[in-house]
Amino acid sequence: MALHVQKEINKLKNAILDLSTMVEDGFQKAIRSMENRDVALAQKVMENDIKIDQTEIDVEEECLKILALHQPVATDLRFIVSVLKINNDLELIGDLAANLAERVISLSARPENGVPFDFAGMAHKVQGMVKNSLDAMVNLDTQRARLVCAQEDEVDTMCDEAYELLREAISRKPEHLDNFLDLLSVSSYLERIADHAKKIAEDVIYTVEGEIVRHRKSWNTYTES
Repeated sequence: MALHVQKEINKLKNAILDLSTMVEDGFQKAIRSMENRDVALAQKVMENDIKIDQTEIDVEEECLKILALHQPVATDLRFIVSVLKINNDLELIGDLAANLAERVISLSARPENGVPFDFAGMAHKVQGMVKNSLDAMVNLDTQRARLVCAQEDEVDTMCDEAYELLREAISRKPEHLDNFLDLLSVSSYLERIADHAKKIAEDVIYTVEGEIVRHRKSWNTYTES
């Protein structure tokens, strides 16, 4: 590969790493704001989403420039295609973290209603998936990427449990409907973030192995060590 093309690829790697750092930091702050009912921190998450959106645009433009000017092939082409997709998933995680922060602000204005569901546990499970997917991206670690894919079913199950508990709570205490709907949104946002973490992990596998693993029926052979 020509030196100037390698420089462009390295620049793109640094850009997607910067975006991933911003997104992971925003999601971590959203979780802390939820645990501590911290409105000020939630507002910071929402404000930071503007910077994430602009960075996502910059990364996409960089990808398109390399494709147009250098017409990469083989591994380099797979890398750029993966960055385009990962870039979009990162931006969407940023959006969902901002949505989560918005629900935190809404919930913090009302008393807690004691829904017996471990939202913090679900949040930390999803946070682990996001961290592992980004670590897999940085290190091109397909084993870690496959672990992330295997964990999505656990989050889906937790989301279903939250839905059932909240449905029962709504029937028992309809006067607290707004609270319960906000909590339902929280579980939905977390489930969708997990889905995007899985997509990032799938693109890591594609980058390294050239295998498209979307729609794979089962990842049960990959469990936490």
